[in-house]
Amino acid sequence: MGWPDAAGGHVADLRVVLAQAGPIPLAADFVCRRGELLALVGPSGSGKTTLLRSIAGLYQPAEGHIVCGETRWFDAKSKHSLSAQKRRVGIVFQDYALFPHLTALENIALPLRHHPKPTRRDRAEQWLARVRLEGLGRRYPDALSGGQRQRVALARALARDPQVLLLDEPFSAVDQVTRRRLQRELALLRQQISIPIVLVTHDLEEATALADQICVLHNGQSLQQDRPERLFRQPATPEVARLLDRHNLFNATVVEIDGQRYLQWGRFQLEVAEGLDTFSLGEAVTWYLPPSDIVLHRRDRPSNGERENPVPALVSEVVALGGMTSVTLRVAHGDMLRFDIATHAARRNQLVPGSMVNVSLLAAGIHIMPGTHTLARDD
Repeated sequence: MGWPDAAGGHVADLRVVLAQAGPIPLAADFVCRRGELLALVGPSGSGKTTLLRSIAGLYQPAEGHIVCGETRWFDAKSKHSLSAQKRRVGIVFQDYALFPHLTALENIALPLRHHPKPTRRDRAEQWLARVRLEGLGRRYPDALSGGQRQRVALARALARDPQVLLLDEPFSAVDQVTRRRLQRELALLRQQISIPIVLVTHDLEEATALADQICVLHNGQSLQQDRPERLFRQPATPEVARLLDRHNLFNATVVEIDGQRYLQWGRFQLEVAEGLDTFSLGEAVTWYLPPSDIVLHRRDRPSNGERENPVPALVSEVVALGGMTSVTLRVAHGDMLRFDIATHAARRNQLVPGSMVNVSLLAAGIHIMPGTHTLARDD
């Protein structure tokens, strides 16, 4: 049985622009388009839940506006704010927020009041079936597992035919196996509804797996919104890179040798595929290299310099984590490179602390950002 059209035939983009100095600082600007899942990520206290509450009509910031399609849900300038009921938002909270004195079926039936009374029970039963909880409708929340309560909460949120679905850390209270199962169910659900979905999560892997777009927040400010693959390869600033738990951030200077521009990194001149022309000669910059763009040279095939940006380095740390091994290298001037390699390849290349290796830093992967990064030797 398929999912119904949760938007009731009225599918629209969601645009959020909100600001205030306090008590909770906000400077957020992001878009969630119809059919997209937007993940809001950032450390605790970055305003993620406050933004969800603002979209839902449960909180009114000092400035800004929220627009769904052609309808203004909130406009601080004109002091206009639709009630939470009129916004038609479905919300799944971190703690599920199910009514403990109501059965699963009764919880799902609550938002169905806009349907004729004789049809509500049947529709609630249909939703119960769609979240694979047939036969459990008479159970109260305390008699359901965490995953079952989460599915009841999701069914209740969608039963009201929302124009927007908001998910506040929806999988944080369940075990890893259940979490992966619920993530898969959400991914399947997204194939069958076309409304904007906004997900708040601390889990970067979860955001990457589920989201079409990720918006990075810090102190209430949206720093960058982009597709996950682009965001993780080309963070806008060193701050965004740190919030995304990116390593391999380094300081360098733009130089020119024989008419060609390079990055002067310690004693190395690094070729860069693109981006150097936008910076001035002598300018101090930060550069980032995704771990996937660090290529280890095999010991039985020593480099003759034919690879892009070959660099010798000392193996500082080798940590086997199942089938993958995390490797940390120290280059001559003290900066540390981190990347992952298959454990069998690490053993074949005899990677042990204190050994010397050669790696290539692929020019196509080097991403340059303005300004300098405050370096820590254990970065």
